[in-house]
Amino acid sequence: MSSQTQVLVEEKSSVRILTLNRPKQLNALCFDMISRLLQLFLAYEEDPSVKLVILKGQGRAFCAGGDVPPVVRDIKQGKWRLGADFFTDEYTLNYVLATNSKPQVSILNGIVMGGGAGLSIHGRFRVATENSVFAMPETELGLFPDVGASYFLSRLPGFFGEYVGLTGARLDGAEMLACGLATHFVPSTRLTALEADLFRISSSDPTFVSTILDAYNQKPDLKQHSAYHRIDVIDRCFSKRTVEEIVSALEREATQEPNDWISTIIGALKKASPASLKIALRSIREGRFQGVGQCLIREYRMGCRAILIDKDRSPKWNPCRLEEMKDSMVEKYFKRVEEEEGWEDLKLPQRKNLHFLAISKL
Repeated sequence: MSSQTQVLVEEKSSVRILTLNRPKQLNALCFDMISRLLQLFLAYEEDPSVKLVILKGQGRAFCAGGDVPPVVRDIKQGKWRLGADFFTDEYTLNYVLATNSKPQVSILNGIVMGGGAGLSIHGRFRVATENSVFAMPETELGLFPDVGASYFLSRLPGFFGEYVGLTGARLDGAEMLACGLATHFVPSTRLTALEADLFRISSSDPTFVSTILDAYNQKPDLKQHSAYHRIDVIDRCFSKRTVEEIVSALEREATQEPNDWISTIIGALKKASPASLKIALRSIREGRFQGVGQCLIREYRMGCRAILIDKDRSPKWNPCRLEEMKDSMVEKYFKRVEEEEGWEDLKLPQRKNLHFLAISKL
């Protein structure tokens, strides 16, 4: 498929609708799709006739993440630069969305994971539905939450971001709204009517978009078993300084009040890559004090470190125990890459009115 058929473009007066169109792959982002989206968003920002961009996905996913297997294949063949190019364009796209002067409405009517979060959470408006499923499952894959996740996860209430980033927990639409990952919740049966109203937008002032979205917004009840009901336990445990202390705190909670929820969390942490957990925790903690651009530059460095250090992306965790993953080993992922010829840090594009635009949208 060409990038034109993988990203469908519709024009409705002053509104552009971009639809990710790889439904069989859950709209996983390949290199061509990322390049096409970057080109389109930059063009729309310069086009005074475009006032609003709507981004959505075909099928049962908004976007389930990046199409990683081809990248891994290139790395295994020694073509690490192709992997670096993929992440360069993806992170640049994330930055452009985070600092864009035109409002973006992402319709999250389905699965939103990994790279799909980067496409949507950096935009100003995120509409969840009863079909939404959000997760950053990277630690169970031997990776770490990237695409600016250390920026947006660190800005969730309390230590909910550490919980989501370390455990790979799945959130539904009601939970996304409660924690701020979604700005609005609209039942899927109302999406067609919502889009029809948005098509009438004739100004890039986000207050006009907000007014329309607010008219459709609902406040769904959190399910009885929702993790958000246990935010006090999450804050107590995931505020700890190290992953080992987090696990110990959860185990203490489990002895005081045995329940399946805590057992599931402990199980997820023990199954995940120890290296990924420690790198992810430090990344989210650093993200609390950094802007979105700084987070993306650091995550790019960390990702390319992983490419160079762990070339085969092997699921056989090494080290296999948390206590064997020393601070000095974590530190390597956060350093500049000096030893690889041709390596450069991510260079983000210059943006207009950056101070005004680059604000947390959570």
